Amino acid sequence: MADVNRGNRPLSPHLQVYRLPLAAVTSIMTRITGHALVAGIVLIVWWLVAAVSSGGAFAVADWVVRSWLGFIILTGSMWALWFHLLAGVRHLLYDAGHLLGIKESERASQVLIVGSVVLALLTLVIFFMF
Repeated sequence: MADVNRGNRPLSPHLQVYRLPLAAVTSIMTRITGHALVAGIVLIVWWLVAAVSSGGAFAVADWVVRSWLGFIILTGSMWALWFHLLAGVRHLLYDAGHLLGIKESERASQVLIVGSVVLALLTLVIFFMF
């Protein structure tokens, strides 16, 4: 192998130097939210199983679901569901050949973030109004 002086320059861009595009960040967040949805699903399934098991088991599960921790988990899961759904729609548009330009992809990622937050807040407002 040739004697190459590699000490003067980095071998690859690092996160301190290179900033990920917003489309890459939202793609990573889609994978994270997909896995995070499991927390909400586990909590809801536990609550439902406890409801058919016994009164004592349901009282414990219901207390956890109605606690601040349960509220945070379920609210986060609800936002993750909206985010994951909108990211899936964006991915379908990508597959159809739309939004593939840099500017369009950046705009789609912004709409994804804002849309998921707005839909989550709208869901909370509707939930607490009725």
